[in-house]
Amino acid sequence: MGIIKEHPPVKLITAITYRSGFDTKPVFSELEKIQSPVEIRSEIYNFSQFTPYYELEMGRNLKKCFVTFINLIDPEELPFIKVKTNTLEKKYYLDKKRQINIDPGYITQAKLVLATTKNYSHRIYLGQGIFGDVHMQFTNKSYQPQPWTYPDYKDENNVKFFNFVRKRYLEQLAEI
Repeated sequence: MGIIKEHPPVKLITAITYRSGFDTKPVFSELEKIQSPVEIRSEIYNFSQFTPYYELEMGRNLKKCFVTFINLIDPEELPFIKVKTNTLEKKYYLDKKRQINIDPGYITQAKLVLATTKNYSHRIYLGQGIFGDVHMQFTNKSYQPQPWTYPDYKDENNVKFFNFVRKRYLEQLAEI
């Protein structure tokens, strides 16, 4: 029989996709109220080059970046955070359509997990209508995609960013 252990805290990472010209500053302020101050921010990139998935709702030439926060979290907080970010998205609706999409997840030593409202065979129910998706796994000294990994997460620059965040996460764990 295995011994039940408490899970170590994890590094919250949030993907933010938004319409070109949308002012993200108020959203970042609100995200910091939900979590803690932003610690690391990726470069902004052209999300539309990877997929047209959100274009019908949000338009073309969408921008995207990833952010992490100073404080580590208990992984059990992820559903609560996803519910809060969905509420935040609604605050910025224009004509009943999103201008911004906020997708929280977390990084551990072994994986990158995303929160989603969509069920699928590779997703596990976490509570509050939220599922967890093991989106990437850390193996061979880098995050590796799964068959279902979104195209932009596979991008070399984004993988480098995730690896950098993992390194920072491990430093934080060593400080605990």
